[in-house]
Amino acid sequence: MVRRIASQVHQQVSRLMNANYIKKQPAWFQAVLDYPPLPLPPKAPPSRTQYDQQLNSVPRSSKPRPHESRPLPIYYLEDDIRRQFFRDHPFEAFRPTTLVEGAGVEDSHPVQGKAWTRLRQRGRNPTPEDAIRFTLNQYQFHSIPIAQAYSQAVAQFRSLRSEHHIATTFSTIEAEHLGAVFSRGEIEHAFEKEKKGLVSFERREELDEGAIAARKRWRAIVEKPGVSEQWTKGEEYVRLWKEGVRPSYAPVLTQPVISEVPTPEEIARTADFMQVV
Repeated sequence: MVRRIASQVHQQVSRLMNANYIKKQPAWFQAVLDYPPLPLPPKAPPSRTQYDQQLNSVPRSSKPRPHESRPLPIYYLEDDIRRQFFRDHPFEAFRPTTLVEGAGVEDSHPVQGKAWTRLRQRGRNPTPEDAIRFTLNQYQFHSIPIAQAYSQAVAQFRSLRSEHHIATTFSTIEAEHLGAVFSRGEIEHAFEKEKKGLVSFERREELDEGAIAARKRWRAIVEKPGVSEQWTKGEEYVRLWKEGVRPSYAPVLTQPVISEVPTPEEIARTADFMQVV
């Protein structure tokens, strides 16, 4: 296929279909014909001649002014209703909502248009989007002013939410009375972690003092038998070296090893029987 720009792809496909080069019509072809793409913005207009221009006292520049092509603003009435709804009900934005769709896009609700006169027709637990669509439906199909339609939608939305909350609360109380045990949710789990953190924060000074005392309590005590506490500038070491005395830094290894296991009576007669045990 010859390379074409995006706005001319359907035209080239139409030519190829007429020439029987493409046997089967693409799935997107009819949709593009129904909603064709926007044409490319025009280039700068050609410069006008002096004959076509109006004569003014102020001289004009002969350079053509570039054409500014800006898209038209996109405006939906639902956006205004949605903005006002979440301004009046800010906590509705924190309700968990799944954004995962199934095998296809959900079909539109059968109750709509002039048949939709009450918000409860869409269910007992409406969502904010249901209230927004109901407001727009009342304005478009029942010729109700937008302010009055919004007031009716909000009032019915709050009533249905209140009924749902009361019914859920009493169902939970009844289930707990009959012996049902509900697991902790994420909110309760977060509150418990926060309480533990506050308790540890209050005891941080006490725990720090205990750790410092423990470090001071367990201090290494190294015994050096036969070593003078005074510094002799190495004279004692040189003297022992000249006499041929080799220093021993592991006195435990130089002690005699018990070759035979003594009897309990022999151990009891010795004063240091706990060391043998």
